[in-house]
Amino acid sequence: MKLSHPIEPLSNWLKPQNPNKPLIIAGPCSAETEEQLLVTARQLAQTGKVSALRAGIWKPRTRPGEFEGIGSIGLEWLKKAKAETGLPTTVEVANAKHVEEALAAGVDILWVGARSTVNPFTVQEIADALKGVNIPVMVKNPVNPDLSLWIGALERINGAGITKLAAIQRGFSSFEKSAFRNEPMWELAIQLKTQCPELPIICDPSHICGNRELIPYISQKALDLDMQGLMIESHLDPSVAWTDAKQQLTPASLSDLIDHLTLRHADPQNAAVSDKLAELRKQIDKIDDQIIQKMAERMKIVEKIGEYKRDNDLTILQVNRWDEIIHKRADFAKALQLDLDFTTKLLELVHGESIRIQTNILNEKAEAK
Repeated sequence: MKLSHPIEPLSNWLKPQNPNKPLIIAGPCSAETEEQLLVTARQLAQTGKVSALRAGIWKPRTRPGEFEGIGSIGLEWLKKAKAETGLPTTVEVANAKHVEEALAAGVDILWVGARSTVNPFTVQEIADALKGVNIPVMVKNPVNPDLSLWIGALERINGAGITKLAAIQRGFSSFEKSAFRNEPMWELAIQLKTQCPELPIICDPSHICGNRELIPYISQKALDLDMQGLMIESHLDPSVAWTDAKQQLTPASLSDLIDHLTLRHADPQNAAVSDKLAELRKQIDKIDDQIIQKMAERMKIVEKIGEYKRDNDLTILQVNRWDEIIHKRADFAKALQLDLDFTTKLLELVHGESIRIQTNILNEKAEAK
């Protein structure tokens, strides 16, 4: 990840209300009416657990005819909510005009939505409108699972001079049916964090889950993965919400959820724990070295098999053999209490590398002819 400007710590521009509780950004999916927004903001502020008020002002919808946000008038409502509660405000911006209006209304934090992140032209337009402005910006992951698009959007915003920068993981679209509205795909957020350790990542459980019942589970999972906060949609009466009613919590329910979250430490808090972890990690390192060594030995045998198939004009893929491997190894893994899905994915990865090696060997014969 290539950053033009160093990223400031999240604590420079947003902090948890309670150091023993996670950072929470909350508010309605959409600002619907002035009363709805103000009452929700008051109730959220009264919990003493919310650090910033979010509200959708412009709502990009999948199909026309649906409620697409109250528009610019909602910014005035946000100003009133901020004046009453003291909560900093944050809204989604999807073009330069949104940026200009939000800045003029005194919005404290902006975010770039998933539908915008997928389009470099849109992100660049937003970035250009931010040049010379010192305001925090959060960038949601793109709708599709493309880490490069996410990184590119962050780089463009940072290139405009934004140093108060964070990423928001809101899950990814998938054709596979699951319990989630958007698949978490935690590995992509982990890869992003690996490439840019100083970048804060905030999780949006509401959009991952699509229903309020799963939000506690995803919230705790995000915190356990050392994400720096949560953005959760909250409405004074979700049953009558104009958008995404199923994934919003009442302020009271949100408060209860926060009370039941456990905030763990990224680093050991005492020497004894640190020493024990170091000892266990040495054991893992030793086993990992053995795994790599055995994998190299396996691939040497794969090369010999590839040469034998080449010399005897045999196909690379032999389905019966692959089925045999899957069933035998899956049964063995189950007996050792390994997760079946993990075992299958591991075997598929190893098999894919075996196919690649054998393909190269057969291609060498074809080129020789």
